[in-house]
Amino acid sequence: MNSPATRYETVDRLAIEIHPDRAAMGRAAARAAAAYLQGVIAAQGGARVIFACAPSQDEFLAALIDPAQCGVSLDWSRVTAFHMDDYVGLTADAPQSFRSYLLRHLLSRVPIGKFHPIVAEEKDREAMRARYTAALNQKPIDLICLGIGENGHIAFNDPPVADFDDPALVKIVELDHACRQQQVNDGCFPDLAAVPRHAFTLTIPVFRQAQRLILSVPGPRKAAAVAATVRGPISTACPASILRQHPNATLYVDLAAAKTAFPDKK
Repeated sequence: MNSPATRYETVDRLAIEIHPDRAAMGRAAARAAAAYLQGVIAAQGGARVIFACAPSQDEFLAALIDPAQCGVSLDWSRVTAFHMDDYVGLTADAPQSFRSYLLRHLLSRVPIGKFHPIVAEEKDREAMRARYTAALNQKPIDLICLGIGENGHIAFNDPPVADFDDPALVKIVELDHACRQQQVNDGCFPDLAAVPRHAFTLTIPVFRQAQRLILSVPGPRKAAAVAATVRGPISTACPASILRQHPNATLYVDLAAAKTAFPDKK
């Protein structure tokens, strides 16, 4: 049963759920993702899912791997997993690596069928990019579980490099100052100088073409980005704003993240 504090909004085509706190938000997003994946697996025998790797996803992933919280015992052996970005040069065992994050929060805790890693330390970066592009192109992506950055980015599509019609599916980008500062704010790096300047990222067309999007965006530091996403123009100044045009996307936020966009939601 939904909490009486839950609120529902729609902006353009984007459905929005406002939950009282991070834990409730994570459970609700996980229930929706698990139910959707169960249906996809039943219909076609497997599912292809892209996961974000960031502290904003902690509550969501914890609930998704727990049948008591998400309400479904998923057959993870039928899931093919991808991640959406990683820092150029970092190895998988570096604690800040997004492969390391996904291993801790998902891959070591469920019997995943297959995982496609972005091997960010590979010397031949073009070969890595081409290989990941080929993996993405094998079949449609059924679900992307993502967040929104403090500067409105999705994956590492920061405003200076975001392209809604990017011809590439995977590229290397230079991270802008706000994005790098967020990594410090999140506690992933001790200071700005330690944050890598370049990263592999999936591009915005990957998100536009996915069958289903589930966004988990908690906390007061995301309030301005949520407001820009749902109240501002659809523009690369806030890359996440393009998700308002997706036919099957839901944004899950807590009250702290919703407070600027929906100031009447108490």
